[in-house]
Amino acid sequence: MSDGAVLHVKGRVLAGPEDVRDELWVIGGRISYDRPAGARDVTTVEGWALPGLVDAHCHVGLDAHGPVDPETAEKQALTDREAGTLLIRDAGSPSDTRWIDDRADLPKIIRAGRHIARTRRYIRNYAWEIEPEDLVAYVAREARRGDGWVKLVGDWIDRGAGDLAPCWPRDAAAAAIAEAHRLGARVTAHCFAESSLRDLVEAGIDCVEHATGLTEDLVPLFAERGVAIVPTLVNIATFPRLADGGESRFPRWSAQMRRLHERRYDTVRAAYDAGIPVYVGTDAGGSLAHGLVAAEVAELVTAGIPPLRALSATSWGARAWLGRPGLEEGAPADLVVYEADPRADVRVLAAPRRVVLNGIVVE
Repeated sequence: MSDGAVLHVKGRVLAGPEDVRDELWVIGGRISYDRPAGARDVTTVEGWALPGLVDAHCHVGLDAHGPVDPETAEKQALTDREAGTLLIRDAGSPSDTRWIDDRADLPKIIRAGRHIARTRRYIRNYAWEIEPEDLVAYVAREARRGDGWVKLVGDWIDRGAGDLAPCWPRDAAAAAIAEAHRLGARVTAHCFAESSLRDLVEAGIDCVEHATGLTEDLVPLFAERGVAIVPTLVNIATFPRLADGGESRFPRWSAQMRRLHERRYDTVRAAYDAGIPVYVGTDAGGSLAHGLVAAEVAELVTAGIPPLRALSATSWGARAWLGRPGLEEGAPADLVVYEADPRADVRVLAAPRRVVLNGIVVE
């Protein structure tokens, strides 16, 4: 498209869950619902349009071994783009991916800085590995470096105990979360087990990743405090394989991982039923492939979340939670067009017809 070109999207534009419009126009990379006068060089795209999808737990610049080179990071971002993911909350990466911000053809990223973990209590080459007395200082540094989020590793296997265990004393976590909030950042944490959750929520955390340990007695606390969860069910599906691999050395841990996997759908449905905000995240970029956003939405539906709410968890609702616009007048034209109504069947998300980023048809 030339600089003066206009993109016309028509059919059904899902500006909100129930806000369906017949068309929109893209002028200068931004959305307008007013037909431009005397428009020439018009390209028309037809179908069902959604705001660019959100993956709220993704890792660009990271693979199973640690940071990757820019070429690999670019491939990761392009794979997400091809799947319709145009907004990523990068939930921890040791790579500097700021260069992506200069690329109008790559998804927009909201960074949580680098993971902050306890010494020898996380995946090698991923995190800052520190002790509790340094937690406030490291959280402050990542709050200043990130885009409004900080990522803690809330629990991990304690080899001495042979099972999952919290990484941080409650007072250290509370002081660190307070410091992040003072600096204008929200805090999220990787948490598999039950034992880390109460202290983190009562310390003021804003979000919990995975949240497989969410139990009946903790659900009201999450709901009361408004703590969101990002279940990453496509990642939780790998728990049985991980448990099998660790059985000989850590049988207690393996049994725990299997229990968490078995109740995963009940956990997510109980959270949703209680009013806990639930958002889509894939955990791509560690050992998982990128481009799994449609599979994660389908998993939320399998867990019992109504399709429209699961769709919102990767579109309108997720964008509002992250403070980014959807298909509002004057917003950047980041949208995905499908053959059929994704509200009727979320499996439609697996096959984007067109992907529009910054007003340009890129797929």
